[in-house]
Amino acid sequence: MVSDTDNNRVLIWNPIPTANGAPATVVLGQKDFTTLQPASVVSSSSLRGPQGVWIQGQQLFVADSAANRVLIWNHIPTQNTQPADIVLGEPDFTSAPGTPAATSQSMFAPVSVTSDGTRLYVADLGNNRVLIWNHIPTANGQAADVEIGQPDFVNNASNNTAGICPGTGSGTTAVYPALCGASLSFPRYALSDGTRLYVADGGNDRVLVYNSIPTANGARAQVILGQQDEFSNVNGVDTTLIASTAQISSPQALAWDGTNLYVSDPWDLRVMVFTPGQNLISSTAITNSASANVFALGSVVFGGTIAAGDTATITINGTAYTYTVLKADTLATVIAAMTDKIDNSNNGAGDPNVEAINDATNNSGIVLVAKVSGANGDNITYSATVSSTAVITATAGGANLAGGQNAADVAPGTLITAFGYGSLTDQEPAAAPAGQNLPLQLAGVELYVDGMRAPLQYVSSKQINAQIPFEVADATSVTTWVRSVRKNGTAINTAAVAVPVTTGAPGIFAKPGVEPRAAIATHGSSYGTDIVSVDGTITAGNTATITIGSTPYAYTVQATDTLVTVEDALIGSINADKNQVVTAEAAGAFTRIILTSKVKGAAGNGIAITVSTSTSATVLLTILGNSTTCCANTAGALLTATNPAVPGEIISLYATGLGIAASSNGTWRGFTGQIIPANEPANTVLNAVDALVNGNSTANVLFAGLAPGTVGVYLVQIQLSNSLTTNLQSQLRIAQGTFTSNIVTIPVKAP
Repeated sequence: MVSDTDNNRVLIWNPIPTANGAPATVVLGQKDFTTLQPASVVSSSSLRGPQGVWIQGQQLFVADSAANRVLIWNHIPTQNTQPADIVLGEPDFTSAPGTPAATSQSMFAPVSVTSDGTRLYVADLGNNRVLIWNHIPTANGQAADVEIGQPDFVNNASNNTAGICPGTGSGTTAVYPALCGASLSFPRYALSDGTRLYVADGGNDRVLVYNSIPTANGARAQVILGQQDEFSNVNGVDTTLIASTAQISSPQALAWDGTNLYVSDPWDLRVMVFTPGQNLISSTAITNSASANVFALGSVVFGGTIAAGDTATITINGTAYTYTVLKADTLATVIAAMTDKIDNSNNGAGDPNVEAINDATNNSGIVLVAKVSGANGDNITYSATVSSTAVITATAGGANLAGGQNAADVAPGTLITAFGYGSLTDQEPAAAPAGQNLPLQLAGVELYVDGMRAPLQYVSSKQINAQIPFEVADATSVTTWVRSVRKNGTAINTAAVAVPVTTGAPGIFAKPGVEPRAAIATHGSSYGTDIVSVDGTITAGNTATITIGSTPYAYTVQATDTLVTVEDALIGSINADKNQVVTAEAAGAFTRIILTSKVKGAAGNGIAITVSTSTSATVLLTILGNSTTCCANTAGALLTATNPAVPGEIISLYATGLGIAASSNGTWRGFTGQIIPANEPANTVLNAVDALVNGNSTANVLFAGLAPGTVGVYLVQIQLSNSLTTNLQSQLRIAQGTFTSNIVTIPVKAP
C-alpha cells in the first residue's frame, strides 16, 4: 500500500508486485485511477493529503492528514473508493476540517498511524503530541486514552515544557528548559514493538524511547537517540554539523523487525539501524586511555617579601579567599595557608569549582584544577590581588582556567578505555600477552567498532582497554558495542554507543596521581645535541652555511631546490667530513637538522655551532637550541626530580591518539592491533604536532610517530626552550590543530 499524498488517494496492490511498473489493483479516495475529485469533498470514501498507512490483521488505517482525521477499514478494501468504517479526529465522516482546538477527540494534521495489535498510536503533528488508544477504537470520534508531548489534552504548543519538564521557581516566575524528554516538536511517527514505544520527534532531531507504554499524560522518555541528552538539540543549533552515528536530522519514519529499530534520516540521506542492548556503557564512558579526563588549569604565583598585615586574595568564580600575612610567615607558609582556605572552605567541602594544589616548592605558588573535566572548566574565572602598598605579590596566570578538553574525541589507532557501570564480563580480568599482537577477544569479551572487532589490551568487569581501528580514518563518528559471552555460555550485547572520530586528538601518558600528573618522559640523548632549522623560501644563488667549531659547511641554493633538498645537502656535506666531531640527521618533523656529538656523555657538550646566510637571502637558518651542543644524559632514563631535564634538552614523551602515520615513501604505518617492528622505516604522523611548556614557551617538535615495539603508542620527541627556568613541575601539553592533550608535568632545572 502507498499513500499517494498529492493525488489524495491510497493505492493497493494485491498481490504484492513482482515486476517493475506493476499497476495497482485498488484505489481509495478516488472513484477510479484516472479521476481526481475536488479536495473540498469530505466523506467516508474521500481522502485529503493522506500520509501514514498501516495494516493490523485485517484492518487498514490511514492518516488522512489534511482532513485532520484517521480512517479505519475493518477489512482490507477490495473495491475502488470503498468507504471507511470508522473515523477518528472528527465526530462523523462529513465534518469539514478546520483548525480544531486540541481535545482528546480532535487531531490536527496527523501524519502516522500504527498499532501493536492492542493499542493504536497516532502522531498528531500539528498538536505536537502522540495520541494513544489503549484498545483499537470501534466508534467514530472515540477519545484517546493517553497523550504524550503535552501536559494534558488541551495544550498543543511545540516543546510545551511547563508542567512536564523539570523547572526552577514556581508560579509566574517558573523557568523551564527549552525541551526535555517529555516534550515533542512536530512528531512524525510513533511505533511500538509491543513493549516499548518509539517516537520520531522530528522537530527536535531525535527519537524518544519509552521502555514501557505510557499510561499517563506527558510521560517522559527513558532513552534519547540522536542527542546527547534530553535537553539538547545540537542539530537545531548548528546546521553545519557533519552526519555522525549519534546524530539524526528530522527523523520521519520508523520500522521494527523484532530485533532492530530502523529510523529514516532524510537530511543525511540514510536509514539508521539501532539494536537495543543492555546499557552497560554510557555515552561518555569511552575516552583516550592516556587522558581519560582533561581538566582545565590555572596558577597563582607569589613573590615579593613578607610584611605583617598585608593581605592576599584569590577570587574564584566570584568567591574571594583572603589571607592576612603574619610576621612569622614565609612565602611557603602563605601559599600553604591560601591553599588550605580554598580546599577547606564550605565546612571542609572546598571550593565547588576548583581544587587548589600547593606548589610552593617550585615558587609557582598554587595550581588550580577544575573539578569538572572538559571544556566547561575553561569557563571558571579566577584572579589574584593584594592589598594596597603590600610588598607581597600574587599574580594569576590568566583570567580563566584553561586547557579543558573533551577526551571522548578519538583518532584512528587511539588506545581507548571504556568504563562500564554494569558487569562487562563475569570472567576473571585478563590482559593481552606481552610482546604479541593484541587479541580480538579477552575474558569472553569482544568490542565492536562499526562492525569491526577492536584489538584488546585488558578486560575486567568494569573496564575495557582497546585500540580504535585505523580503518575508521574516513569516519567522523563510529558506533561501538560490546559482546560478552558468560561462563554459562550465554551471550549479551550492550547498547551501542557513539564515539566521535577526528584526525588527531592526542593524550600524553602520565603516572597515576592528582592532575596535573607527572609525564612518563625520558631523556632523549646520551650525546650532546643542537638543532638548526631550515626555513624561508627558495631563491637561486642564496648560500646557507652551518659552521661547526671553525669548520664551515656551505651550500648554494639552486632554482630547483626545496627546503628539504637544502636540508639534505647540508646534512650530506657535514656527514661527508669523516673528521667532523658531530653527525647530522633530519628531524622527523619540519625541516630541522639534528646535530649530535660523536662522543658520548658530557664530553660531547660545548661544541660551538653557528649559522649564516648570504646577504638578502630568503632561505633562513636558525639555531633552535644553544650556541653549543648540550644536555647529554642517559637516553631512555626517566625524568625525575633528581635527574631533571635541562633547558635546551631533547626529551621523549609517549602518547596515543595522534592518528595516521606514514613512512618517507608514503606507505602508512600502524596496522590495527599489530606491534610496530623495530626494523620498520621511520614514520611520521600526518597531522602536525605542537608542544607548549608552562603555557607560553614553545617546545620544538622533532619527531612524532608510532613507537617501535608498541601498539597504538606514539613517540614524541621535543626540544625544550633554552629560556626555561627551574620548575620541577613544569606544565606541558601537545596539540594537533584545535585538539589539545591533557596537561602533564615534567621536572626542569636550569644549570
